[in-house]
Amino acid sequence: MSFINYSSREINCKIVYYGPGLCGKTTNLQYIYTKTNPEAKGKMISLATETERTLFFDFLPLSLGEIRGFKTRFHPYTEPGQVFYDASRKLILKGVDGVVFVADSQIERMEANIESLDNLRVNLSDQGYNLDKIPYVVQYNKRDLPNSAPLDELKKVLNPTTVPEYEAVATTGVGVFDTLKAVAKLVLTELKRGG
Repeated sequence: MSFINYSSREINCKIVYYGPGLCGKTTNLQYIYTKTNPEAKGKMISLATETERTLFFDFLPLSLGEIRGFKTRFHPYTEPGQVFYDASRKLILKGVDGVVFVADSQIERMEANIESLDNLRVNLSDQGYNLDKIPYVVQYNKRDLPNSAPLDELKKVLNPTTVPEYEAVATTGVGVFDTLKAVAKLVLTELKRGG
């Protein structure tokens, strides 16, 4: 749930990028961070671990308009994709306002995508959220790779409820801001509705 700071007249919204390990969540946030006006963003924070290349826990506020005289700030986070970080995943989902599921388009990563999506549903449910009722967007990343699964197959398996979805190549920025704008718009719509 969004945090309202009455003294600074800001509504702070948390967006979590979720998906299997190495699917491009961190790459998405790094691209957004490098392309965002320095005056519109805070510091990016990352935590490294010994067992995986990195565990990113990104914090990046973005100002996007006003609601009832309050500025809105978005704080995108990534969660660790590796299964053994499940406790961290749950913690990062606490207080979430919107979710971006980043799928790895490579055919051989389909099982990891399904497992991660199932894990997202369980972890949200454990905290009283329903994925079908919160602002949610799917991104099919790595569409430039020769071993990408057909888009129709990805859609059928990973987006049966047909939420907004975007093809992406996070390394070059293709689809990155489209995805962010879509989830931010859904969160703002929910806020304006008073949800």
